[in-house]
Formats: sequence, C-alpha cells, structure tokens
Amino acid sequence: MFDRLRRLDESVRRTRDSFFNKVTQAFDRRTIDQSLWDELEELLVQADVGIATTERLIDNLKRRVKAEHVHEAEQAKRILKEEMVRLLGVAGEGHGLELRPHRRNVVLVVGVNGTGKTTSIAKLARYLQQGGHRVVLAAADTFRAAAIDQLRIWGERAGVPVIAHQPGADPGAVVYDALQAAGARGGDVIIVDTAGRLHTKFNLMEELKKIRRVLAKQDATAPHEVLLVLDATTGQNAISQARSFMDAVGVTGVVLAKLDGTAKGGVVFAIADELHLPIKFIGTGEKLEDLAEFEPAAFVDALVR
Repeated sequence: MFDRLRRLDESVRRTRDSFFNKVTQAFDRRTIDQSLWDELEELLVQADVGIATTERLIDNLKRRVKAEHVHEAEQAKRILKEEMVRLLGVAGEGHGLELRPHRRNVVLVVGVNGTGKTTSIAKLARYLQQGGHRVVLAAADTFRAAAIDQLRIWGERAGVPVIAHQPGADPGAVVYDALQAAGARGGDVIIVDTAGRLHTKFNLMEELKKIRRVLAKQDATAPHEVLLVLDATTGQNAISQARSFMDAVGVTGVVLAKLDGTAKGGVVFAIADELHLPIKFIGTGEKLEDLAEFEPAAFVDALVR
C-alpha cells in the first residue's frame, strides 16, 4: 500500500505544486470571508477543474459552512476535501473492473489516437496478470499499421499474447480470432484495442457496432467493460472527446492517462462531475506497473494537504 500511495503522490506532484498547494494556503487565515471564495474559485479554474464544477464545489462548501456553523478556515478546508471526495464518488462507487469470476471477460478500450491508449492497455494487462488473470490482447485498430506494431511491442513487454491481422483487415475478424485464442489458451480476459479516429465519427461508430455484433454472437453479455482512455494533459478538451465516444459506445469507466505529465490534474473533478462516469484507473508513470485503481479519498489527500 505504501508504494501505491507513493506513486500516486508523485503522479499528482505537478498539479499539487502548481495549484493545489495554493488552495491549501488559501485556508491559512483566521476568518472565512468573500475573499476566500474568490481565491478558491480562481485557483480551481486555473487547475482545470472547470467553471461549472468549481461553482458546484464552492456552492456546496458555502452551504455546509453556513449549515454547520463553521467559523475556522481549517474546518472549511476539511469540508472542501469531503466535497471533492463526494463529487468523485458520485459517478459510481465501483472504481475497479467488474469482471466475472471463472468466465471469459471482454474489455473494450476506446479513445482518441495519441491519448496513451496502447500504453494503458499494456498497463492494464500487467495489472490483471498480477491479479491472477490470463490476458489476451486483440489488435482491432487495423486502420493504423503503427497501432498494431505498438500493441505487439507492448504485449511482448507485458508477456501477453497479441492477436493481430494485417493492416486494413476486418476488426471484427480480429476480435473473433482473439476470442477463439483465449478459449484455446485458457484466457479469461480479452482486452480489445479499437480505432480512435474522431474525424470519421460515422465510420468509428459503425466499426464499434460491428465489433459488438461479433462479440454478441459469442457472448450476449459482452463487452463486460468499455473503458475510455483520456489524456489528462489535454485538460477540458478531454471532456469533449469523451462525449463523442459516449455517443458512439456505452462507456462504463475512464482510464486517465498521463496524469503525472500535467500541472492541471483538476480535470479529474470535471470528468466525474460533467460526464457522470467513474474514473477506474489513473496512469501514475511510464512503467508497466504505473497504473492504479482510482481511490477518491487518497487522490484528494494527495492534492490538498
């Protein structure tokens, strides 16, 4: 647990040092007045929490400060942290994968090219391996030869088989073969990489629908999870990307990649608040092991001291 918390702490260091240390310092005062609310609003917006989410947090904070007769700034800081945790948890309490024991599970992974999707898939494979699962990867982003090659490389690093066809092949055929391979090898989790071409949204939707049809013929309950990979460094733009994929496919949770590479990690709160999707995992570094289940309370504690 100590190592997990250390990696989380390091992954949010830039955000904490740039903005949230100032949030903490804002409560270094004797009285609670309008200047505190104004300063908090400015800092949270700068940290990419988003205007609507920031207003919601501050309104809830004000309401509780009044209702609970709070007069000390330190107590107000405690309430702010509680409201942050509540906001992150409201999208869904189950932040890990919901996999069926002793049965084959299919995890569909979607996201814009360049968000860290392939790396996140490899990290997820390692995470599942460490939990005792036998994983098979399906290279169903057949539009880009580079995507297939990247998944093969990461599969080798993670020590998991990658089922792939030639570039331009039918993604549905790749998924079908991956399901068969998992059955033959005793695999219980198939992670499917998919194309991320938002500029051809219609084709993307049709491709995802076809993959779903192939899966349904093998297992009417599949896919069992649809994870959307978002790049934390893109800030509020990640929200608009997410909406496009939510329209195309039923997303069950978010993997927030590159959190360690941005000073504006406050986007985590906007994602949970505006999209009402649980954040299931966060990327805490560049190594295969640098993926952690998202824990709202630990995350807030790492940001606001």
